[in-house]
Amino acid sequence: MSENARKYRALLNSGEFIVSPGVYDGYSVRLVEAAGFKTAATSGAAISNTLLGEPDAGVMGLSENVNHCRHIARSVGIPVTADADTGYGNPMNVHYTVQMFEEAGVAGVNIEDQISPKRCGHMPGKDVIPAAEFIKKIEAACMARRDDALVICARTDAIAVEGIEGACRRARAYAEAGADMIFADAVRSEDDIARIVEAARVPVTVNMGFGIRSRPTTPQIPIPRLKALGVRRISLPRMLPAAAVYGMREALKVMKGVVASGEPVDRPDLLVSIEDIMDLMGYEAMRAREARLLDLDTVATGH
Repeated sequence: MSENARKYRALLNSGEFIVSPGVYDGYSVRLVEAAGFKTAATSGAAISNTLLGEPDAGVMGLSENVNHCRHIARSVGIPVTADADTGYGNPMNVHYTVQMFEEAGVAGVNIEDQISPKRCGHMPGKDVIPAAEFIKKIEAACMARRDDALVICARTDAIAVEGIEGACRRARAYAEAGADMIFADAVRSEDDIARIVEAARVPVTVNMGFGIRSRPTTPQIPIPRLKALGVRRISLPRMLPAAAVYGMREALKVMKGVVASGEPVDRPDLLVSIEDIMDLMGYEAMRAREARLLDLDTVATGH
């Protein structure tokens, strides 16, 4: 249960700059591992969008999130951290929430200080609970974990509500309450980041969104500059969902043309092969297990 948490804790303690692409299913997390990234992070927004077909507006429940994260975490060997939204209630709820995510095999959890129901961190209309109430949530999270290796990441959305001064006060208080990492979402500038890093005095993570495409909220900042500012980790929660949407949309456009014209099209530039899918998902290893454990002639004939 705690092996990946210990891997992640060791990586965090090593001082290495961590890049955690956002994942939301078996394909995305296996692709992250295959690409050589050392960690992945579930995106609550992406899971809500893909699992429920709904906006990231506090619709997804605890059980839906935990169960989905369990499947994601167990399918790879790299540490996966989970987005636990607001912790699904008061400090007592947070206690059980953290235990359930830890049992699901994740390496760490994000808990945020938004009111419930929460919203995507880059949407307007956010609000935050009192800092004193969230401090109790952090204390509850730290008390709940069975292995101290599990990383508790405190996210604050206070910049949009209380400005950078309020966010810095919260970052310091959350770290003093026991948070292992601070995540100030929707930072607006390098100055915001530098001030959060100075205030937190524990590792700071920043949401770089699409990673390879700019957006109208947090600016795209080069990794060397983020390192110089003292950032220890970035997450890329929107990169893979956006890439998937783009790829599927383009393939569907081509398929609509095929339907209209009746002419076949061969577009390997748009699609991986079935062999690629099978390799990604471990079919060869599954067949090796079959060869060892099953009489395949009996399986094939049903006798």
